[in-house]
Amino acid sequence: MQMEWADRLNQVMDWVDDRLAEPMDERAIARIAACPYAQFQSAFNRATGISFSEYVRRRRLTAAALELQNTDAKVLDVALKYGYASPDAFRVAFRRLHGISPAEVRRPGASIAFCCKLRFEFKVTGVEQMRYTMETRGPFRVVGVRRVTPYGGGTWAVVKSDGSQEGIHALSGRFFDLGLCFGFGEDGSNDYMCAVEWPGDAMGFDVYEYPDSTWLRFEAAGRISENVLGDAWRRINEEFFPQSRYIKCGRRGLPTIERYIRWDEAEDDCRVEILIPVDER
Repeated sequence: MQMEWADRLNQVMDWVDDRLAEPMDERAIARIAACPYAQFQSAFNRATGISFSEYVRRRRLTAAALELQNTDAKVLDVALKYGYASPDAFRVAFRRLHGISPAEVRRPGASIAFCCKLRFEFKVTGVEQMRYTMETRGPFRVVGVRRVTPYGGGTWAVVKSDGSQEGIHALSGRFFDLGLCFGFGEDGSNDYMCAVEWPGDAMGFDVYEYPDSTWLRFEAAGRISENVLGDAWRRINEEFFPQSRYIKCGRRGLPTIERYIRWDEAEDDCRVEILIPVDER
């Protein structure tokens, strides 16, 4: 199963590199990956730490720099070829990656960034045991702040700066401790909600209501700097679900929850419960 998934991802990488000058065809990618496009995006993000759209952007700008460096192509033509509607947009994106403008690429000694084509390899996993618990819960309600931000978890930065933390504490008696992930957009943006479980008046906060569901509970605990939370998610997605009898998020597409019991960056220590609504296959 793991080897088959790695092969599919590599086929997608080959397909992308052959079509860097074309719009990405979501249906074709989903067909090659043999899964819904949104699921592919999420898996790619978990495995690599960047969004699929960001990977494509980097590969296009890498190809654009090589083309400018080795041909007489005009900057405008290269910009249009790789999907930029204007030279200004191309110039900004190019400088952000390479540190120089497109025109400066042809200068002697110009230094440009090279973003490699990704390759996925099969490796032995599952040596370390994973512990989880299963529970069935009735309907419950969360209130908080739901936003679409350019990167995963960006809603936390919003609530820490706009007074929402204080507002939710005044309402419920505690600070935000839940993170609901609704999914990633094509551009890598994340639909995310910082929340608390609260049955009362929402007082202007966003509301999400969960139906009766079966949940799997995992735990990530350890050093934040060692990416313990990301590694837990990687193992859940790459090791647990391919071999389990469960379908992640159920057939209703319910958002997953991260319950932050402890998150202390100063002490480099965290304890997070990962709660995943599931159905049986």
